[in-house]
Amino acid sequence: MLISCGAPVAGAWAEPATLGEFAERAEALGYHGLWSFQRLLVGVDQPMLPVYHSVLDPLIALTWAAARTSTIRLGVAVINIPYVSPVLLAKQAATLDLLSGGRLDLGLGTGWSPPEFEATGSDPNPRGKRLREYLEVLRTLWNDPVASFTGELYSVPESTTGPRPVQPGGPPVLLGGTADVALRRAGRLGAGWVSSSRLSFDDISRGAQIVRRAAEEAGRDPDAVRVVVRAVVRPGLRDDAVPLSGDWDQIRAGAELYAEAGVTELFYDLNWDPLIGAPDADPVVARERAGEILTALAPRP
Repeated sequence: MLISCGAPVAGAWAEPATLGEFAERAEALGYHGLWSFQRLLVGVDQPMLPVYHSVLDPLIALTWAAARTSTIRLGVAVINIPYVSPVLLAKQAATLDLLSGGRLDLGLGTGWSPPEFEATGSDPNPRGKRLREYLEVLRTLWNDPVASFTGELYSVPESTTGPRPVQPGGPPVLLGGTADVALRRAGRLGAGWVSSSRLSFDDISRGAQIVRRAAEEAGRDPDAVRVVVRAVVRPGLRDDAVPLSGDWDQIRAGAELYAEAGVTELFYDLNWDPLIGAPDADPVVARERAGEILTALAPRP
């Protein structure tokens, strides 16, 4: 199982210097990837965790990190497709993939926040059809000498576009979602599944099985399907209900449970620590705490 980490994109530590230095440090420590996430806005009366109240744009943040690194992969978990045109996202993703030397992993979801749907004038439904057509648009723009697509929700006139992504076929596209139908889509259509922060260990174990079974039923190699999990770390007192809690050895042992459950990549997302990712956290304390966790949980040779 690959070990990655979340980039400083939320709250007090989401600052230019911290983002660049953290990316460099994560690469030096041997982390496989650096992950961001999307949150456009929070409704005034919407009950949301502190981590969601101040968030950098995921692709711009990853571009900043790319300029300070050379090998660590750069992932977003996830961009919600109703909010952005597939043509625009295809251009942004191809650009970042080119500038980073082919290091982008692109996670896509269909969204869940009503204020964001209203603010972007978007509708996630029909989710399955929307996602299928969106993927077709991305693939024709990334791969075909003359791109074109005609669907019920999206269309692209015969066009040429460049530059192409560095990665053959374009950046790997992982799909989010927690419902069984979304898990099956990830197995059939995507490079794999990227989990939600809200899922329990049992949910993830079950989800990985559904994704791989759907891949096999679609004639794909289930062992080639990626399962990427956002890991919320709770250093300190051990709580058996939270696999990644306790001292460093207990947290590492908890990570091994995810590997046994079929997870292929685990990323420690420190944005979900309220002492790090909350808007009112102390920036100095946030940086120090994040640095300690990053070093203590670095992948072992």
